Amino acid sequence: MDPSGIGNDCKNEFCIDNLIAARKSLKLSLEKSKTLRLALEKAGPRLEEINQRLPSLEAAVRPIRADKNALVAVGGHINRAVGPAAAVLKVFDAVHGLEKSLLSDPRNDLPGYLSVLKRLEEALKFLGDNCGLAIQWLEDIIEYLEDNRVADGRYLSNMKTSLKGLRELQNDGERVHLDGGLLDAALDKLENEFRRLLMEHSVPLPMSSPSLGEQACIAPSPLPVTVIQKLQAILGRLIANNRLEKCIAIYVEVRSSNVGASLKALDLDYLEISVSEFNDMQSIEGYIGQWGKHLEFAVKHLFEAEFKLCNDVFERIGLDVWMGCFAKIAAQAGILAFLQFGKTITESKKEPIKLLKLLDIFASLNKLRLDFNRLFGGAACIEIQNLTRDLIKRVIDGAAEIFWEIFVQVELQRQSPPPQDGSIPKLVSSITDYCNKLLGDDYRPILTQVLVIHQSWKHKKFQEMILVNEVSKIIKAVDLNLDTWMKAYGDTPLSCLFAMNCHWHLYKDLKGTKVGELMGDSWLKEHEQYKEYYSAVFFRESWAKLPVHLSREGLIMFSGGRASARDLVKKRLKTFNEAFDEMYRKQSGWVIPERDLREKTCQLIVQTVLPVYRSYMQTYGPLVEQDASSSKYAKYTVQGLEQMLLSLFLPRRERYGSFKGRPTGSKIDNGVDLRRTASAVA
Repeated sequence: MDPSGIGNDCKNEFCIDNLIAARKSLKLSLEKSKTLRLALEKAGPRLEEINQRLPSLEAAVRPIRADKNALVAVGGHINRAVGPAAAVLKVFDAVHGLEKSLLSDPRNDLPGYLSVLKRLEEALKFLGDNCGLAIQWLEDIIEYLEDNRVADGRYLSNMKTSLKGLRELQNDGERVHLDGGLLDAALDKLENEFRRLLMEHSVPLPMSSPSLGEQACIAPSPLPVTVIQKLQAILGRLIANNRLEKCIAIYVEVRSSNVGASLKALDLDYLEISVSEFNDMQSIEGYIGQWGKHLEFAVKHLFEAEFKLCNDVFERIGLDVWMGCFAKIAAQAGILAFLQFGKTITESKKEPIKLLKLLDIFASLNKLRLDFNRLFGGAACIEIQNLTRDLIKRVIDGAAEIFWEIFVQVELQRQSPPPQDGSIPKLVSSITDYCNKLLGDDYRPILTQVLVIHQSWKHKKFQEMILVNEVSKIIKAVDLNLDTWMKAYGDTPLSCLFAMNCHWHLYKDLKGTKVGELMGDSWLKEHEQYKEYYSAVFFRESWAKLPVHLSREGLIMFSGGRASARDLVKKRLKTFNEAFDEMYRKQSGWVIPERDLREKTCQLIVQTVLPVYRSYMQTYGPLVEQDASSSKYAKYTVQGLEQMLLSLFLPRRERYGSFKGRPTGSKIDNGVDLRRTASAVA
């Protein structure tokens, strides 16, 4: 065996042993490393937990490290802060204890509800006064802890954030943050109860009678005393919580609706009429009378009652409040519509009847003057006052203007033509009737008052006789118009008929009237004499000429032969018929409006014509009766002629038929044959 080989083998074995030992050592090291890794992994969370707990531990031991004096003083600061805070929390608990009672219905026990509400208000006042104090003490202790490093900084930071939020809530003034909205909910319930009490006891007042002028002007309070007391109690709490305006709004809404319902029953649609919606004053004349009655009812009964009730309910608050409340009710309920209607009347076109209507409006307003001054005299009713003053001014100015223009208008009518039928001009009849109304007991004192006021506005002294002098002047102007119109006719009988009509109208219609008394008996007698004079001229120039055509001259019975007598009778009857037909044709269109004058005139015509015609036909009628053409000459029976004459001068509305242009042989509407027959001559 080679010694070198043996040495090499020994060397190799030694190396292997070393390698095995190194492997074992390395394996053991790896296992230890793995064990250490696992141990480290388990220790990590615990170290993190310890790391997180270190600040609190530090804070916990900080007081031990703090100054001894600071540690001693901190107790007193904490006690002073905790006391107010504890009191506040106790009151908060009490507030929550009231919640059930305040969320119930107040109508079940209104006094108890108001008592609980007052306790809530007191609690909220305490909270409002003391929350700030508690916050201030807490802020002080935080500042002390922070300055002396007695507490943890993060803890102090959280506390400061919380206190800052409380301070901001306190400073914004919202009570809802203190009671969670409980007070507002309770006040809303009280407002609803206030409305309910008003609505349940507000009943529209009926207009029981169409004539209310003399009824009592002080209406009873429309609400029971117990209800008024409840309303006042509710008002007290609502006002204490700044809800007066809401209360007034509710009150005005309910009461104005109630007054509006009372007025609606009167059918006041006419108050909305505009100037363009009526043609003349006659079309709305009836509304003006209703307006006066309705306004009086509204003022003396409805608004009077509301005035008293506003005072009863709001008297403890002050005059300005309840007067303002009443003013809103009056305006919303319809007083402005009444005044606007009066203004609309003043804006209509000028015509004589408008003067009377303006005087009616003035009389209604003047009758209510004291009521208006008392009810609407306050500063809150300034709009109503202004509209009323404006209406009164318009009424007085308009009435005075029309009154002074009457004379001028009468003079202007002088240039217009007279009626073609000889009847009384509308101006004459209307002006005389108009002036009688102005001088009557109903309108004279009103018109006098209007003229006095109007003159005073112009700084002129009112003359006592100014009214009667102006009326006298107007009537004399009518007289001048009659003279002018008479001369305008080209036909004398028609002119005389016109004069008869007018003078008789002035005499008969004005006798015993205010205008008649003003003008005097001599003036009236003069018109009666004029009527008689023109009546005589009328007959002389017309119907008195007819009998002449039936002359008997030359007609001695059968002398000179029957044929010649017949021819002469025919000739005269023909002439009479032609004259009668022409006169009747012309005068059948004329009119005598006054019945007594018409009947008297017709009777005089009959007395003038008929006896002569009857006698003539009795004597000479037989001469023409047997003639084949007798109807040409004996056209009318005595009865038919009388009926025709008695039917003259009828107003158109009274005529039952017209004879104007009637052909020979026709019949009047009642079936009477006007043609002559032998048997009809009597």
